[in-house]
Amino acid sequence: MRKSTLLATTMIAALASACTTMEDGEMTTTAQLPDTAEYNPEIPEATSVFAELSPLYMHAPQFDQIQDSKWQGIIEEAIAIQLAEMEAIAGNPNPPTFANTVVEMERSGQVFARAYGAFSQVVSANINDTIAATDEALAPQVAAMNDSIYLNPKLFARVKAVYDNRAAMAMTPEDAMLLETYYADFVHSGAELGDAQQAELRQINERLSSLSAQISQRITTGQNNAAIFVNDRAMLSGLSDGQIEAAAAAAAEKGRDGEFMLSVSNTTGVPQLEQLDNRDVREQLFRASINRNQSGEASTLPLIQEVIGLRNRRAQLFGEPSHAAWQMYDRMVSDPAMAIEFMAEMVPALRATQEREAAVLQQRIEQDGETFTLAPWDWQYYASKVRQERYALDNEEIKQYFVVDNVLEDGVFYMAGQLYGLTFEERDDIPTYHPDVKVYTVFHDGEPKALFYFDPFSRDSKRGGAWMSNFIEQSHLLGLKPVVTNTQNIAPPAEGQPALATWDDVTTMFHEFGHALHGIFADQEYPSLSGTNTARDWVEFPSQFHENFAAVPEVLQRYARHHETGEVIPDELIQAIDRSSKFNQGHSFGEVLAASLMDMEWHSMDPASGAPADVMAFEAAAQERIGLRSDLVPPRYRTPYFRHIFEHGYDAGYYAYTWTEMLHHDAYSYVVENGGMTREMGDHIVNTFLGQGHSKTYEQMFRDFTGRDPRVEPLLEARGLIPADDDVEGVDGAEGAV
Repeated sequence: MRKSTLLATTMIAALASACTTMEDGEMTTTAQLPDTAEYNPEIPEATSVFAELSPLYMHAPQFDQIQDSKWQGIIEEAIAIQLAEMEAIAGNPNPPTFANTVVEMERSGQVFARAYGAFSQVVSANINDTIAATDEALAPQVAAMNDSIYLNPKLFARVKAVYDNRAAMAMTPEDAMLLETYYADFVHSGAELGDAQQAELRQINERLSSLSAQISQRITTGQNNAAIFVNDRAMLSGLSDGQIEAAAAAAAEKGRDGEFMLSVSNTTGVPQLEQLDNRDVREQLFRASINRNQSGEASTLPLIQEVIGLRNRRAQLFGEPSHAAWQMYDRMVSDPAMAIEFMAEMVPALRATQEREAAVLQQRIEQDGETFTLAPWDWQYYASKVRQERYALDNEEIKQYFVVDNVLEDGVFYMAGQLYGLTFEERDDIPTYHPDVKVYTVFHDGEPKALFYFDPFSRDSKRGGAWMSNFIEQSHLLGLKPVVTNTQNIAPPAEGQPALATWDDVTTMFHEFGHALHGIFADQEYPSLSGTNTARDWVEFPSQFHENFAAVPEVLQRYARHHETGEVIPDELIQAIDRSSKFNQGHSFGEVLAASLMDMEWHSMDPASGAPADVMAFEAAAQERIGLRSDLVPPRYRTPYFRHIFEHGYDAGYYAYTWTEMLHHDAYSYVVENGGMTREMGDHIVNTFLGQGHSKTYEQMFRDFTGRDPRVEPLLEARGLIPADDDVEGVDGAEGAV
């Protein structure tokens, strides 16, 4: 055991290192404050590789020092230490102050943060049977740990005492935000519930965490199992030679030599649906994607039904009218009705766009002499034909200009240099969890700023999608610089072939690096407010905002070079990308809005109703209520594989992508109107929102940047839902819009 000396500081001591936000004369007297008393609680001694800060550069995780079988013991030890540290704070005999309660809570849990941050990335990006079993075993323990902290009556009493005295305290704005956040989190977590309700809440939270881990693993299994095999190369007409070779190699890895494997993606849509000439193969691939996780060992349906019932019961315990109302307490949009109304107002115009686009695609089918009626597996194939004919835009041709390493180093990194003064140096001395991962030191105006990990390619051990996470959170209190990672699922190349990215992959790289920049430029005292530790409907704003720079000509012309000739992407292709930006909105925006509204359907029901008896029947009825053409454009995620809302914490929060899309279009219009991609603009971005974490309110940060409240019109224009200066006619969505 080790002893941790916690000094219960007086108000005067707390003020010694903080700027006051109060006028002279407003401060209460300190004559009656108690003297500091020494307090030496016992804390378990850490023994794992995470016991101390890593000796590696910027304290990067020592992945090479950890065996898969050791993770459970490592995390369980870290949980025990975290609980002991919190109990020590709760048991402090000295009167509560901001320093000896709230700040000490920020200092606690460092062993757990280091260990669990690394473990979580391994679970998501390099899982195996041992890691999966460990994750399932640990999930309820982590939930129980959180409940033990937030339902600790002595700890809450101390936080509440400090909170109730806040008017008499001198705090920096960040101090005040931290206190507000802690208090709100305690209340939201059940600190004010009765003993019986808290006991039930603990059981619900532990079961939900276990279900989340199981659902995540089944979604990954379902995606892997949904791959289809084709035994005739001719049936893959429309795919490039490189894609066909990759499909043959993937089949061979599964022991099916002579066949070709086509995998589904994490989303309902599969990229190859745009290219495959064979309609039967398109239908087979589409159905494999849309029907996954509904039967067999990978079925998530019974687990999802239980999750919904437990979430509704929890809302009842809190007296909330829905799970959404309980969940959205800390959001920029805290009222579910406001989020629903924001999206529902776009449905009529979007439905009209879908009908109009469907008619154009049906006409294109008949132009080929075909007599079949447009089906969902035809939409993207014929949309690709129309796109190519109308805008001279061929996605496979464009892909030849996007070599993954070039996009990252000559595109993303170049943008970061021009805007923010960042430079990058690849390292070979940092161990990683998989050979695909690269590590870079990030310098800001020549000074070391952060470490950045990049894990680009899909594999069976990685869950779908793309994400950013932190191995080390920035904090001045703890003296830590950020160590961040971006993970994607770009199709790996066949042996000897270059790694090429689609345009969607490219914009995703800029998107995820926007998250990384949010972490890299974190400049907060407290880790809980640092970087991306913000609300769901704000955290996607910096990432979506940075997608815009992928198409800036100055940036595009540096990274978009043909992998064989080195030729810069032709101007006509750049113009085609720009002209087609409003094309096919019935599909691209329709699938996102349908998924966002489906999320709210699941989480806005009366909690007394429990859970629907039939998950898929509920989904079908909800799609009817939503009112979009989901028969032709299904939601981006159907319920059985909607990982965001059953594992990622986006329940009653998937609307955030559309809400923050509104923010980023409006914010980027400010960039265009004020000089574009300059260092002065980059400094303004960092000083107003990118480097602010959650040190201010979200509304204030947006106003600090643009000088105004957000406007929806730039989003509607970008999506083609209101007329704009556009000479293009047809399926761009501008006709008959709102």
